[in-house]
Amino acid sequence: MINMTKEVFLGGRGKTKRISIGGGAPVSLQTMWKQPIDNLDDKKLNEIVNTIDGLSELGCDIIRFAVPDVQSAESLCKIAANTSMPLVADIHFDYKLALECLKGNVAAIRINPGNIGSEENIKTVIEACRDNGAAIRIGINSGSLPKDLQEQISKGEISRAEGLCETAVREAEIFDKYNFNQYVVSMKSSDVNETIQCNRFYSQKYNNPLHLGVTEAGPLIGGIVKSSIAFSTLLNENIGDTIRVSLSSSVENEVIAGLNILRECGKRKGGVRIISCPRCGRLGFDVHGFMQRWENRLLCMDKDITVAVMGCVVNGPGEGKHADLGIAGTDKKAIIFKKGKIIQTIDAKDADKVFEKELKSL
Repeated sequence: MINMTKEVFLGGRGKTKRISIGGGAPVSLQTMWKQPIDNLDDKKLNEIVNTIDGLSELGCDIIRFAVPDVQSAESLCKIAANTSMPLVADIHFDYKLALECLKGNVAAIRINPGNIGSEENIKTVIEACRDNGAAIRIGINSGSLPKDLQEQISKGEISRAEGLCETAVREAEIFDKYNFNQYVVSMKSSDVNETIQCNRFYSQKYNNPLHLGVTEAGPLIGGIVKSSIAFSTLLNENIGDTIRVSLSSSVENEVIAGLNILRECGKRKGGVRIISCPRCGRLGFDVHGFMQRWENRLLCMDKDITVAVMGCVVNGPGEGKHADLGIAGTDKKAIIFKKGKIIQTIDAKDADKVFEKELKSL
C-alpha cells in the first residue's frame, strides 16, 4: 500500500514563488544548472536569470545549483534575489556552505548527511533551515552507503535497492529527532530497476515526499530511455512527488524530457501537445528544421491544444486529423489544416509566417 505523502513547502521568501511538494500537489519538475557560478558579474547574472525565466516558461518548477565554495554560495544568493524560481543549493562535505546560502532566498538545501560530517553539523543546518523557512532534500545514492550496508550487499544479504532504502531511513531519523518535517527524500541509482525498487520499498512504509531521478542516466537518448522507464513505472503507481531527468545534455532538454514524461503519465495537464512525423523517403516538408525552430516556442505557450507537423500531404491531414492546427507539404508547397481539414495551401517559404498567424488565432 502506498502512503499519501506529507506536504513540504519550497520558496515563499522575497520574490520567490512558493510551491508544494507532496500532499497531493502536482508532480513538480526540476533541473540542475550545469556551469560554475563562482565568478558572477552583472552580465553573467543577467544571462542566468534570463535562462531561468526561459526554463520556467518551458515548465520547470525548481532549479538546483552546485555550491562547492563560498563564492558560489554568495552568487546563488544573488541569483535567488533576482528570480521567482525556487532554487536549491547542492551541498557536499562543508555544512557551512549551507549556512551561507541560507543568508539569501534559497528555497531548499540538498545535503547527503553521510558526507556532511557530525550529527551536530546536520543539526546546525536543520535549525538554520527552520529559522529561514527553507526545506531540505536528503540525497542518497549508491556511492554513499554506510559500510555495514555495503558489506551486507557484498555478501548478498540484502540488495542494493534495500541498502539505498535503509540508508534513507537512517538519515531521515536525524531530522525526525529534531522535529523537522520539511524534507524530501531522494534515493538514486544509475540502474533503472534499483531506482524503481528502492522507491517502492520506501513508499510502502513512509510518507515523506520522494524526488525521483536516475542518477548519471547518460547522454540524451539513453538517459531519456532510462528515466522514462523508471519514472513512468513509479508515477503510474503514484510514487514520486518531484522529478529530474538527469542527462549529459542541456538543461532545456532535461526540462522538455521531464515535461513530456509527466504529460504522458497524466501528471501534468494542458499546454501544447506536439505530434510530428520522422520523415521518410518522400520529398516532403522539412519537419526537422521546422521543429528545431518551433518546439521550444510551442512548449512555452499557454494554450491547451494539439499541433501536428507532418512530412507530406499523403498522410498529414489524415494522421493529424485530431490536431487543432497542423502543417504538412512538399519542399515547395505546404498546407495548413485544422481538425483534418485543409484551410490553406501556401509556398513552403511562407510556412513559419502563416503557421504563426493561424496559431495566434486559436
